[in-house]
Amino acid sequence: MAETKTKPTDASVDDFLEGVAHPVRRADGKALRAMMERVTGEPATMWGPSIVGFGSYHYRYASGHEGDSPLVGFSPRSANLVLYVGGFPEYEALLARLGKHKRSKACLYLGKLADVDAAVLEEIVRRTYETTRAAGYCPVC
Repeated sequence: MAETKTKPTDASVDDFLEGVAHPVRRADGKALRAMMERVTGEPATMWGPSIVGFGSYHYRYASGHEGDSPLVGFSPRSANLVLYVGGFPEYEALLARLGKHKRSKACLYLGKLADVDAAVLEEIVRRTYETTRAAGYCPVC
């Protein structure tokens, strides 16, 4: 079985964020880091080459594949900010108030932080962190 690439590294989060070419994404990445560190109480850690994660949990699928993943995280990609915050059904009311976004099963895609309600985003991060930490796995992943 292939080894997962998404695992914690010793790479510098500061260096990674400073290296983000797009100035708005760079600033938003720094703001997300500060917010997620405050909300989770966890230090930012690089997961693989491009994910900034906070905390961790171990998963194991029925197929036998297993690994570790951050409890919450983000990546300032070229097209969007990608937030790894779960897709819990009870988020529907929050997402309706969030502002401009797209989503998949466990990710939020934001163009820029200025397009969303910061308090709503913080609540989504808080709920994801607490729910996943308490369960010991991502219930929707």
